[in-house]
Amino acid sequence: MKSYHPEELFDEQGRFLPELAALAPKGDRRMGANPHANGGKLLVDLDLPDFTDYALDVKTPATMSYENTRVLGTLLRDIFVRNAARHNFRYFCPDETNSNRLGDVFQVENRTFEEKIIPIDDHLSPDGRVMEVLSEHLCEGWLEGYVLTGRHGVFATYEAFAMIVDSMIVQHTKWLEGALALPWCKPVASVNLLLTSTCWRNDHNGFSHQGPGLIDTALTRKGAVSRVYFPPDANCLLSVAGHCLRSRNYVNLIVIDKQPHLQFLSMHEAIDHCTRGLSIWPWASNAGNVEPDVVLACAGDVMTLETVAAAWWLRQHLPELKVRVVNIVDLMTLYPPQVHPHGLADATFIDLFTADKPVVFAFHGYQRAIHQIIHGRPNAAHFHVRGFNEQGTTTTPFDMVVLNEVSRYHLCILALRHALRLQHLTPPLMQECQDLLARHHSYVRTHFEDMPEVRDWVWTD
Repeated sequence: MKSYHPEELFDEQGRFLPELAALAPKGDRRMGANPHANGGKLLVDLDLPDFTDYALDVKTPATMSYENTRVLGTLLRDIFVRNAARHNFRYFCPDETNSNRLGDVFQVENRTFEEKIIPIDDHLSPDGRVMEVLSEHLCEGWLEGYVLTGRHGVFATYEAFAMIVDSMIVQHTKWLEGALALPWCKPVASVNLLLTSTCWRNDHNGFSHQGPGLIDTALTRKGAVSRVYFPPDANCLLSVAGHCLRSRNYVNLIVIDKQPHLQFLSMHEAIDHCTRGLSIWPWASNAGNVEPDVVLACAGDVMTLETVAAAWWLRQHLPELKVRVVNIVDLMTLYPPQVHPHGLADATFIDLFTADKPVVFAFHGYQRAIHQIIHGRPNAAHFHVRGFNEQGTTTTPFDMVVLNEVSRYHLCILALRHALRLQHLTPPLMQECQDLLARHHSYVRTHFEDMPEVRDWVWTD
């Protein structure tokens, strides 16, 4: 201790010398008070365009296809333009911007690059605001640092590789939870995570690129800071993105695929649906105002397709069966309200899913996640969940859902099995579904593509 020479630092009464104490920073120069360590004090709202300007014109549900994330790329492009003078928005992506259909940003912005640039380089600049490097750790860490110092951003990555930054996201949510208890800690922009190239549509990558595990991580975080969204189509994605880019102090996890998908809702319908978080789709249901025999529920774009196709098949083959279709975009609405602030009251939950009718639930992720969420709900045992079951390979889109037993035909079999009122009519139809699955198995291995009635299916009345 003598090596510190205390006789030079303290007076005879042991008090710190005033001339040394005066050297300490004051006001905002103090480390804990520096605005850059309290980024909310520097935060300026993004100048966001009206997301409805990017809407797809969906006149009839499930009849047109589009790459869901492409409209988001156009929105991000214009966010760069409108906030160029502020220098407060960046996009982070591990070498997948074009692959994820977000390449419109390169119409106005470049990738950040500090080394020598040669003529064959593609959209590189020292001043670029697209942070693209094949390291999920770097991208997610950059985004965290960026929002914590008062700016805004989005991190997009292939769904399976988001697990690489699992613990980093956990630590950020813990920081957010701690910050909420500190009145001097000002709100910061949310960390917005877009997971695309999902487990269901990695047609050329296969099993190594199929893993929805980050959803489970997000579900373990406190409701005060964690959000998980499954927009079923492009207009819903725009609505969700508009909300997330305005939000504060959250980790927003958005899961949607980049491949062409059927579009379900007009922009007006999408805004209403996303505002509610979940809703009954009357056009896909045939129960009307009466209690259904079975509820078909879904969360995720591919799961929505299979569920709507299952409802259509049941309507064609057993119109006496009353079916209600419920689509979930905000997964946290399924939690009891005491667990998450978005959780529905039990009375509303029952209004949607009934008190005791079978609910066949097609989920984008691991099916155990839904059982976790609805634990504590009245009669949770009447939910029959199917989802990703670690079955995958390089195969066709429909074969992926067949392998995981969540195809439209599997959903129909489940619905028919639990349709107690019409049990005398269901055995031949269940067998027909089994026959269609057998035909698919043979067809896809002969032709290396899905059967035309599956590949080209659209909704018809």
